[in-house]
Amino acid sequence: MALVAIVGRPNVGKSTLFNRLTKSRKAIVSPEAGTTRDRQYGKCEWNGREFSVVDTGGWVVKSDDIFEEEIRKQVIVATEEADLVLFLVDISTGLTDWDEDVALILRRAKLPVLLVVNKADNFDQYYEAAEFYKLGLGDPICISAATGSGTGDLLDMVIDNLKSPTAETIEEGIPRFAVVGRPNAGKSSLINAFIGEDRHIVTDIAGTTRDSIYTRYDKFGFDFYLVDTAGIRRKNKVTEDLEFYSVMRSIRAIENSDVCILMIDATRGIEAQDMNIFQLIQKNYKSLVVVVNKWDLVENKDQVVIKTFENAIRERMAPFTDFPIIFASALTKQRIFKVLETAKQVYLNRKAKVGTSKLNEVMLPLIEAFPPPSVKGKYIKIKYCMQAPDTQIPTFVFYANLPQYVKDPYRRFLENKIRENWQMTGCPIHVFIRQK
Repeated sequence: MALVAIVGRPNVGKSTLFNRLTKSRKAIVSPEAGTTRDRQYGKCEWNGREFSVVDTGGWVVKSDDIFEEEIRKQVIVATEEADLVLFLVDISTGLTDWDEDVALILRRAKLPVLLVVNKADNFDQYYEAAEFYKLGLGDPICISAATGSGTGDLLDMVIDNLKSPTAETIEEGIPRFAVVGRPNAGKSSLINAFIGEDRHIVTDIAGTTRDSIYTRYDKFGFDFYLVDTAGIRRKNKVTEDLEFYSVMRSIRAIENSDVCILMIDATRGIEAQDMNIFQLIQKNYKSLVVVVNKWDLVENKDQVVIKTFENAIRERMAPFTDFPIIFASALTKQRIFKVLETAKQVYLNRKAKVGTSKLNEVMLPLIEAFPPPSVKGKYIKIKYCMQAPDTQIPTFVFYANLPQYVKDPYRRFLENKIRENWQMTGCPIHVFIRQK
């Protein structure tokens, strides 16, 4: 899936445009410069084409020098990873030195750039956009992200500038296991341990791996691809915004995978970056296996420590807690093949089918014993359920007389009962309530 990055100096409306394109309100919008501190990631669909959008905000304003340096870092990262850059400028403040610095970097990049002039709320301002020709990035596209004016034409140009999807050399129909995690968690070391050779460069410096690498693998009579999402930064650039780069790298591999193997460093525990990647996995409804790597470096390994570690991980990732956790070491190869066996089982769980008669036989007595709470004196009755056919993930439909009154807590109750009675560990489940 194509990746579009929105770049520009603070307070030009990047978050507003992000919300407009993704039809969401995830990014906080404020007149105060530097409001966006967490990178936002979402999807946009236009004329039957879907692409990912990243808002490259996140600058903490301390001084003009830091301002300028942070802009440069963000733009360099975006130009290395994105398929298309939307360079946002503000017509109300006109051309600034910061805009010219960003434009200089973008002109050197070997990817398409669209110059987007924001806050053009009336046609008289369109004439003022002519000064942005000085940036040397082609025709300015005038829009108002706040009102939506001109965004349709912008999206048309985005689609025109994105490369058409080409057939991948990766064979279809073969499961893809993506190895993801924060910098220096041991992703490449794990794959090297699997294949028995140092195909992937491994160093103690976070961000050595440059590209996502597909490795065809056949183990336990099971044929699949291993994807080293990698790469955070190459060695001479590891000082530049590792976190943002790692998320942009992970986006593509997660979107194109079936099972994500999330690597966590046992010496550091679960951190914010682990949660960012976990949320990406959840947003894309991918199956999950958690691997606590570098377990050989932990001195006390009794059951109490293991249980405490497991509980800490599940508490942070709640409400989704039904996933396997494996304590391994890529260096000593401790339990590394257990990782693949578990990933295989999680993949098969995703493909599992539950017969309608068996589903009703188990679920209806449970529903009768613990019915949905009544709303406004009206009782909700669920009389029938089934698993929807031909879905990417297990999807269950329950037919009720008043589906609009069934709330999320009861949906989670139904999901938990399904997980208790059928092997769905590691994979997401959809539960829908429909009118009978």
